Amino acid sequence: MKIALVGNQNSGKTTLFNYLTGMNAKIGNWPGVTIEKKTGTIKGTKHEITDLPGIYSLSPYSIEEDISRKFVFDEKPDVIINIVDATSLERSLYLTTQLMELDCKVLIALNMADLLEKKGIRIDCKKLEEKLGTKVFQISALKETGIEDLVKEIDKKGDLTRTKIYDDKLEESISQITKGISKKHNRFIAVKLLEKDSRFEDDDNKAVASIREELEKNYDTDLEEVIASERYSFIEKAKKECVKEKEITETFSDKLDKVFLNKWIAFPIFIVVMFLVYFLSVGVVGTATVDWVGENMDALGEWAGEALENAGASEWVNSLVVDGIIAGVGAVLGFIPQLIILFLCISLLETTGYMSRISLLFDKLFRKLGMSGKSLIPFIVGSGCSVPGIMGTRIIENQDEREMTSILVPFIPCSAKLPIISLFAGYFFGENSGAVSASLYFFAIIVIIISAFVLSRTRFKHVSSSYICELPEYKVPSVKYVAKDVFDKVIAFIKRAGSIILICSIVIWFLLSFSFNMEYGVDIEESMLASIGKTVSWVFYPIIGQNNWGATVSAIQGLVAKEQVVSSMAVIAGLAEDVEEGSEIFAEGTPFAGITASAAYAFMVFNLFSAPCFGAIGAMKRELGSAKRMLKAVLFQTGSAWILATIVYQIGSRIEDGTINLANLIVLLVVAIAVIAIIISKFRKGKNGCANCPYCSNCK
Repeated sequence: MKIALVGNQNSGKTTLFNYLTGMNAKIGNWPGVTIEKKTGTIKGTKHEITDLPGIYSLSPYSIEEDISRKFVFDEKPDVIINIVDATSLERSLYLTTQLMELDCKVLIALNMADLLEKKGIRIDCKKLEEKLGTKVFQISALKETGIEDLVKEIDKKGDLTRTKIYDDKLEESISQITKGISKKHNRFIAVKLLEKDSRFEDDDNKAVASIREELEKNYDTDLEEVIASERYSFIEKAKKECVKEKEITETFSDKLDKVFLNKWIAFPIFIVVMFLVYFLSVGVVGTATVDWVGENMDALGEWAGEALENAGASEWVNSLVVDGIIAGVGAVLGFIPQLIILFLCISLLETTGYMSRISLLFDKLFRKLGMSGKSLIPFIVGSGCSVPGIMGTRIIENQDEREMTSILVPFIPCSAKLPIISLFAGYFFGENSGAVSASLYFFAIIVIIISAFVLSRTRFKHVSSSYICELPEYKVPSVKYVAKDVFDKVIAFIKRAGSIILICSIVIWFLLSFSFNMEYGVDIEESMLASIGKTVSWVFYPIIGQNNWGATVSAIQGLVAKEQVVSSMAVIAGLAEDVEEGSEIFAEGTPFAGITASAAYAFMVFNLFSAPCFGAIGAMKRELGSAKRMLKAVLFQTGSAWILATIVYQIGSRIEDGTINLANLIVLLVVAIAVIAIIISKFRKGKNGCANCPYCSNCK
């Protein structure tokens, strides 16, 4: 039996899906979290259940709604489980009234039943069943109560009943149109024909047009508005008869929102929260765990080296395993404790409901930049990995906004960039590593804002998007789902380290160990990799102040996988002849020994904003629609990264040597902002495409 799980966003749909199937799907509290359908089998049965995107109606105004409606019509589910937020019945039942018009069994699951008492709400399920003409169950997907009765009802047979929703005149017209439609879901199609739904234009005919015209004359307004009004009238009556509410002055969530959404302190709180996230993950707590893992990886390398030597392995085999594989992969795996802390913090912010507040906060700012609060969702997802973040832009309806967001998502620090940030911040900035890491996060936000401003006035001039955000109740995070979420992300990271990074580490070891004459054991400066790096190292001279071939080839490796930057540096440093085994990457004798603090920060900036890994580039190509547009995006990202990193180093190095003081720096920043403003004004176009806006007559 095929079952569809349908409901509003933030109704607990994915939580129920996870419980029914035993699978782990993404849990979050922002709109559009379930971008694509997920399918599994209900435990103890052979029933296939599909978790459809969170929607508010079956009218295809968004990608999520289009996916859901296509599934209902094309996949033909036997049963639809409509999960409804029991605490917001009036809003949730609009979708229910549309589902009731379909020719399949619909079961209503009133979720969050555990919160009803707290909110002073009592629902008479028997009366609601009579009004809706179908079975209604009170459940709590989070507390895992009431679900067994819902599952048992799936196998029971029941007559398909039609509930009268509209007034007599409208019901009579719908019935008349329905008789002329031989397809399944004919009542639903009849209503959509009256609403002039473009999907069913082929089913339209002169008779339907005549009925529609007559109805519009009688109602003296658009039929879509009439039908929506009738639905809400039905819902209001049902709620009045079936729901009793006690007067509750202010909820706990309302009290918290007075703080977290306060216009004066909301942004400072966000800054403090994100600072704490990076302080915990990269700062004191993270560093302590990384040191412990690093010591164990060094011990593993020593043990493996001795074991291979005792087994009679060749010198090059020993070097491959110890200096290539263990040093390369181990350098990245050493940052797993920090990643766990970062993933844990982000997951807690998501599941508590705080991230929904952040998207609302940024909506006003984003709309001025050609985006909306909905664009923030891919950025949040991208903090874990850029690939799903870019794919998450599909929830954005406006094409220009969607494409611009997919280009900017890789700018946010993802888990793959954390090892780079941790390595450089930890070594060069010591106790301030947490603050430096957080500064890069806020630097990324500033760059995203400036880039969006420029792109929306040059390349993407037709961005216009509205954003409706439902703020869920603040919730205590589920330990079970947070643990699963963090576990899945960490495993995905380890898999990358065990595949791409492993291969790249072997390639780097080979290029470092052999010359172009295929002579093994040559001096590292005479290796193939050094020769290649020295040829192109001039590109990075403005960023790090020297022709550093090691940093150059490591940064280039970042195009394959950002984690590979640290892995590549570890292999290069490990094969440097003048360095004792187990020494630091930046110690004397390695190609990285001359890097300064300002060069380190600039190098982090370049890797933060340069083109992402191959996987993210492929995702950009899919979302942008062509290789040409993807290439332009990659050039924009890498060019921006090079310019920003150069500026950072040139200013930073002069502050280090005392050439520039604070007063000079402020003057330079003011001049730079003025120049940028003038350049942008030259490219700015009016809404009608003219160049003189806002002074021309067309755009006033």
